[in-house]
Amino acid sequence: MLLKSSPEEVKKLIETYEKDVSGIKRSALSLSWHMRGGASYEDVLNMSSEEREHINSLIEEHIDITKKSQLPYF
Repeated sequence: MLLKSSPEEVKKLIETYEKDVSGIKRSALSLSWHMRGGASYEDVLNMSSEEREHINSLIEEHIDITKKSQLPYF
């Protein structure tokens, strides 16, 4: 299919991939920051997307709990 694509279509596909990669990198940086040394940036990048989603969900839950309890979040 890619071989039959026009240069414009290939360019759009590459741009989409670049946006996806940028989003993954940003998410990995955020998750590694929240993990406070429990997982490095490289560790997070080596995780499956499902594992990253689960960790992100746990982080969001803990942030909500922290907000409700009014305890400091570092």
